[in-house]
Amino acid sequence: MNSIRRQLLLWLAVGLSGGILLAGIVLYFQARDEANDIFDYQMRQIAASLPRQAFAPIAPGQDLPGLDDEIMMQIWDSTGTVIYHSHSRSVMPQQAELGFVDVPGPGGMWRVYSAQIGNTVVQVSQPQSARKEVAAQMAVKTVMPLLLLFPFLGALVWVAVGHGLAPVRRAAADVQSRDMHTLTPIADQSLPQEIRPLTQAFNDLLDRLQQAMQAQRAFVADAAHELRTPLTALRLQAQLAERAGNDDERRAAFVDLKNGLERATHLVHQLLTLARQEPGVQEHAPVELAALLRSVVLDLSPLAEHKGIDLGIVEETAGKVAGNADALRILFGNLLSNAVQYSPSGGTVDVSMQAQDDSVTVTIQDSGPGIPEQDLERVFDRFYRADNVQSTVLGSGLGLAIVRQIADLHDATVSLQNTAKGLQAQVVMRLL
Repeated sequence: MNSIRRQLLLWLAVGLSGGILLAGIVLYFQARDEANDIFDYQMRQIAASLPRQAFAPIAPGQDLPGLDDEIMMQIWDSTGTVIYHSHSRSVMPQQAELGFVDVPGPGGMWRVYSAQIGNTVVQVSQPQSARKEVAAQMAVKTVMPLLLLFPFLGALVWVAVGHGLAPVRRAAADVQSRDMHTLTPIADQSLPQEIRPLTQAFNDLLDRLQQAMQAQRAFVADAAHELRTPLTALRLQAQLAERAGNDDERRAAFVDLKNGLERATHLVHQLLTLARQEPGVQEHAPVELAALLRSVVLDLSPLAEHKGIDLGIVEETAGKVAGNADALRILFGNLLSNAVQYSPSGGTVDVSMQAQDDSVTVTIQDSGPGIPEQDLERVFDRFYRADNVQSTVLGSGLGLAIVRQIADLHDATVSLQNTAKGLQAQVVMRLL
């Protein structure tokens, strides 16, 4: 289980460890340089403290001024004879080069300083390991207090993160205490600035859910209201058929019952179609719009031919749009179906497709009576029908609502306007 506290402590520990390690390395090299300067100065002082005149051989082990156990000294005369060495079992090579030089010796590299005093050469040597040891001790002593801060910083981070996450826990408790019907936004004024984008996104989701639930409740209420009327009519028509006194009355009652069943079936079909056109239900893919329009026109050709209506595509252009082919088929099918149904016998329905820049406009022009200007926008509402709609035309007031919903899901715009010939519907979509 992921934990912000554990993650912070882990990264803090890794970061501090890396920083302390890097600081220790830098301090070590700085301390080593300083130790080299100090020890080089000490070696020069040791050599400078010896007498400037020739001196007799000195017995091994005899103390000389400034000499300690880590420093080895050798003295030889002009003939190369060693007249003194401080460590009888560890003899450094006679280094003829005066000054400082690094040479290999017993146990590793040695720092050697040679100086001529009279007729003798004095050689002062010190192992590099001694200098490194001093530098390491200095670096450890410097970083040791930082290591002692680990527990304190860990406890501080643990408490600080706990205090900082307290508002988040309160917000989580607020969400957990709600039921499925409580969709009010979460108060984020007291939340840290880093957490607010999450709560704002969550509040946006709650707002969308509330709108969706309100739309769903409205849809269910409208559907229940609209279904109540045709179902009641069907029941009455069935009762009339049962009470018919002769064959003619019974036949007429069954005709009315059949028409009522068709209207109820059409209404249920439209309701199911509308319910399927919800965001996220359909997947979009490239669609060849001209081919889809030809297919829809071909499907409606029998109905247009039956009414004596000239239906056809007068202009088209190549172009693909992003969308769901089935949903777009329903959109243009509803528009063309309305155009055919409301156009009088012998009328025309023309379909055109024009591309401009990065968009395409599909225009459907019929020769029907049009729609009153005050109803041009309201006809997109669910279950709304214009005042001039003929009662003989089969409809439920959902066709254009479905058209608008599918258009919204495809980022398209659909508009209606009355022309001299009739009603013109336009759908504008973005080309791929």
